[in-house]
Amino acid sequence: MPSRFPSHLRKPIAPSGRSAEVENILADLHLNTVCREARCPNRCECYGSGTATFLLLGGICTRRCRFCAISKGSPLPPDPDEPEKVALAADSMGLSYIVLTSVTRDDLADGGAAHFALTAEALKHRLPGAAIEFLIPDLQGRTAFLEIVLQAGPDVLNHNVETVPRLYADVRPGADYHRSLRILTQASGFSRNIITKSGLMLGLGETFEEADSVMRDLRRSGCSILTLGQYLSPGGEHYPTSRYVEPAEFEEHRIHALAMGFQHVESGPFVRSSYKAREAWMACMNPQHSEQKEQS
Repeated sequence: MPSRFPSHLRKPIAPSGRSAEVENILADLHLNTVCREARCPNRCECYGSGTATFLLLGGICTRRCRFCAISKGSPLPPDPDEPEKVALAADSMGLSYIVLTSVTRDDLADGGAAHFALTAEALKHRLPGAAIEFLIPDLQGRTAFLEIVLQAGPDVLNHNVETVPRLYADVRPGADYHRSLRILTQASGFSRNIITKSGLMLGLGETFEEADSVMRDLRRSGCSILTLGQYLSPGGEHYPTSRYVEPAEFEEHRIHALAMGFQHVESGPFVRSSYKAREAWMACMNPQHSEQKEQS
C-alpha cells in the first residue's frame, strides 16, 4: 500500500456551512448516513451544503466486503418509523433530490426492498416535487425484490459493480459481478422513466484495460450515469489500496466512457456513488445543456 497521499488527494477543509444543522437533524431523528458510516471524504463538503445520503435499515451490514468501512455483523430489525423519519429529515433539510441507500440485509425476507418502497412513498407524500435516487444492494439477484424497488418509482436506480470481475472473490465475497449486471439490465428495461447508474472504484489492483471492459459491460446493460473514484482503504483490516490513480488517468477514463455512450460521467479522485448526484440526474434530463457545459 502506498505510504503517503499524493498532493491531489489532499483535500482542503470545507467550510462548515450547514454541517451543524444537518448533524442535529440526523441525530434528533436517529438516522444513519453512508457519509458517516462509510467514512466518505466528502462528508464535510456535503453536510456543509445541507445534504446527505441516507443509509436505511441500520448501520450494520450482513455482507463482509473488504473495501467497506460499514460495520459487519447481525443487524437489528428494521425501524418501522424510519421511512417517515427520512421524509421529515429531507423536508427539514430542504432537499429537492434525495439519495437513499442501505446496508445489505440478507437476513430479511425481501432483502429490504419493501423498506425502500415505503421510504419513497413517505418522501413523495411529504415532498411531492422531489426526485429520488435509490442506491441498492444486489437483493440476492431476485427479480421479484428488484421489481418492488422499481415499482416505487425512483428517478434513478443506482447499483455499483465496485470493481473488476477478477477481484470480486477478494474484495466482494458474497457478491457476483454478473448478478449485478443483470440487475442493471433489468432496471434499464423496466421503465424509460428510470435512469440507471453504476460506479467503479479504481486503485484496487485493476488494470486500465479491465476497468475499460467493465465500463463497456455497464453501457451494454443500459447504464446512463457512471461514477469513477479513488479507492482509499479504511484501515489495516480492509483491502489495501494498490495505487493512487493520477487525475490524468481519471480524465482518460471519463473520455472513454463518454465515447461509449454514457450520458454523464463523474470521474476523479474524490468521486463517490452519490457525488453530484443531482447534477448527474439533471444532465440526463437535459442533455443539450450538459453538452453545452461540456464544450465550454
